[in-house]
Amino acid sequence: MTAVWVIVGVIAALLLLIAVIYNSLIRSRNRVDNSWSQIDVQLKRRYDLIPNLVETVKGYAAHEKQTLEAVTAARAGAINAQKSGNVQDQAQAENVLSGALKSLFAVSEAYPDLKANQNFLQLQEELTSTEDRIAYARQFYNDSVLNYNNSIQVFPKNILAGMFNFEKREFFEGEAAAQGPVKVEF
Repeated sequence: MTAVWVIVGVIAALLLLIAVIYNSLIRSRNRVDNSWSQIDVQLKRRYDLIPNLVETVKGYAAHEKQTLEAVTAARAGAINAQKSGNVQDQAQAENVLSGALKSLFAVSEAYPDLKANQNFLQLQEELTSTEDRIAYARQFYNDSVLNYNNSIQVFPKNILAGMFNFEKREFFEGEAAAQGPVKVEF
């Protein structure tokens, strides 16, 4: 009779261990999804600010049409990449958009009236604040992905992760070209 209780105890302990591991994997995956949604919120905020910024700059720098079109095209590309759901495609599109915005701000340096415009200054400040939030959200997302990927790859969690189809997630990475200085030509 004692052997039966020992076997029942071992089975109960195993089931409890499986439940604890499974729940920790679920929490980790949900943390990744939540951190992605935080990036999404900030990106949408940036997308909403860009048309206002472009319109403000248009009034002062009409002959900078190429730069304005590049920002508009980069915004559209980023929105389309966001709809695709692919992290790498979206990261690449966001890097292009960041570069285009840097070019726009560099162009504004040539227009003292634009730099003094309160609407432009407010939009620039909001966009800069949003960029900081995006950078923080990216870092949080990448940290969450690292923890999640580690969780599904270490023993014994990797066994349950494989059984329940927990898949590795991609990091939201910037490109080296997007991190360098912006080249502006007049």
